Amino acid sequence: MGPINDTHVAQPGLAVVEIAAADDETTFAFQEALAARWATATADRTTRSPGEPGVRLRCYLDLRQTLDA
Repeated sequence: MGPINDTHVAQPGLAVVEIAAADDETTFAFQEALAARWATATADRTTRSPGEPGVRLRCYLDLRQTLDA
């Protein structure tokens, strides 16, 4: 994955979340749980690193904006 830069966390309440899991299904389920609670820029694919187990996904959250129930 690429580096996290200053723009991603330029203001309080902005967060970058990297998810590491055994499989795509688990990774996307966790991302969905985050997106149900906060404004989230979701990812549509995971990445794999050769020689390392599991998959990774990065998404961006705006914790300042909660979604209506």
